Amino acid sequence: MKKWIGGIFLILVLALGGVWLSLDKDTKNLLMNLPSDQNVMFWSVPQRDAGFRAIDKLPILAYNTIEKGEVVSELAVGDQMPMSSQSIDAYMQQQRTAGIVILHKGKIRLERYGLGFSKEGKWTSFSVAKSFTSTLVGAAIKDGFINSINDKVTDYIPSMLGSAYDDVTVEQLLTMTSGVQWNEDYSDPNSDVSRFNFHVPPEGVDVSASYLRQLPRATEPGTQWLYSTGETNLIGLLVSQATGKQLSQYLSEKVWQHIGSEQDATWVLNGTGHEISGCCIQASTRDFARFGQFIMQGAVVNGESIVPDDWFDFAVTKQADTGSSNSGYGYQWWTNNDGSFEGKGIFGQGIFIDPNRELIIATNGNWPKAVGSEWTTKRAAFYRSVQAAIDGE
Repeated sequence: MKKWIGGIFLILVLALGGVWLSLDKDTKNLLMNLPSDQNVMFWSVPQRDAGFRAIDKLPILAYNTIEKGEVVSELAVGDQMPMSSQSIDAYMQQQRTAGIVILHKGKIRLERYGLGFSKEGKWTSFSVAKSFTSTLVGAAIKDGFINSINDKVTDYIPSMLGSAYDDVTVEQLLTMTSGVQWNEDYSDPNSDVSRFNFHVPPEGVDVSASYLRQLPRATEPGTQWLYSTGETNLIGLLVSQATGKQLSQYLSEKVWQHIGSEQDATWVLNGTGHEISGCCIQASTRDFARFGQFIMQGAVVNGESIVPDDWFDFAVTKQADTGSSNSGYGYQWWTNNDGSFEGKGIFGQGIFIDPNRELIIATNGNWPKAVGSEWTTKRAAFYRSVQAAIDGE
């Protein structure tokens, strides 16, 4: 009997060992650093290092695949940026950078990786996904699924009727000027941004719509900017309702199949099966850079833009005052006074686009905290140093 039990135990050990050996390094690292909290804001640094490159592998999360096209566009390599290796190393260490890709005139001028990450891996976007979602609104207008940005939110999401969103327009969602109360404090477990993903909605109602419809009005629509991930999730639901398609499918059809992506991407789902449109696209740093290049070139597919002709006149220029003298907010893009604009995500994710210099900087990382001036200020300074290096050539 003991021999039989011992034999079974040995078989199990060998079987599990075989499974372990078959796993890729990111999955192994995740299993060795499994998050102890469902809320990503409160993971430890090692848990985030492991989880950010493998969020779509967590057993508690579901996701949809964003399928790439058949043709991969090879990124040509240009001359290395005239910046010292020591300064770049110091910057990456301070920022805890996982990946950085700089494209200038479509060529790679710098590509570096850290934290054990590589060009073959995928990293989560956090709020950089907002800029993807914004682009899908433009596509849905061009395709005739959404009539106008002046339409009411409730025209497309009837479950929001009778809430503070009754008089809010699609454009006010895009510019985050709905006037609806929202708390985006990442350090507060009781803030809206921490709580809404764990909200339990009534049967048949999307979790984002259910949570947001209970929020009170703070100011009149269109009068004040307030950063709200919840509202981007509402935008994504609106696009899905209007198009009749999952966001991942629509993004694949309109964008991902046409930018020469190297890999399929994934998009994490909320508890009711819709993509978390304010967050959580997993893609390679190279493919994030390709998306930036696509936007900078007008989102053109087969000679025609996927968005209305004047879309980027508004989407990437200041439409709302954020209280900063140097920047503003467009349609889910952060805008700068020099004509550049950015998609930004907590913990160091970003796509910086400077059309005047034909410059793209895609970054992924894991800051010690979700946000903080210590990291945002140095990232902005790094962007300026890249601009200066190009100007000096």
